[in-house]
Amino acid sequence: MPLTPLDIHNKEFSRRIRGYDEDEVNEFLDQVIKDYEAVIRENKELNNQLLSVQEKLDHFSNIEETLSKTIIVAQEAADEVKNNSKKEAQLIVKEAEKNADRIVNEALSKSRKISLEVEELKKQASIYRARFRTLVEAQLELLTQDGWEALENREHEVREREREMKEIY
Repeated sequence: MPLTPLDIHNKEFSRRIRGYDEDEVNEFLDQVIKDYEAVIRENKELNNQLLSVQEKLDHFSNIEETLSKTIIVAQEAADEVKNNSKKEAQLIVKEAEKNADRIVNEALSKSRKISLEVEELKKQASIYRARFRTLVEAQLELLTQDGWEALENREHEVREREREMKEIY
């Protein structure tokens, strides 16, 4: 068991004939008691500081461990988000390519359909022009025939008879 300042203070030495000077020994013991008390106080303060520092160290160690785990979790989450983003981007690109192919195919189909319609309209226009030309030519032929002159002469005769009839009546 370690000595306490009280143990030192209460220590009694046996007396001998040529022993040490009692006052000198008592003074020295008083000085030892003061120094020993100071050392004990300093030791308690240092122990208290050590406990405080140890608590802080434990606290910061816990924070460090928590931060380390958090960083690992955040890194894993970031990697997962990155991988998910890549997968989503690939899906979007594939979907866009499908849509582009579909749009191109629809455009080609419409283009073919319009091209066929244009060809059909050209044929119909050609047939119409041929029929119209035939009709105009037939009408011209009728106009150039001698039969028109005979009609004109008859018409002229009919008018003259009408005049004559009017004059008679």
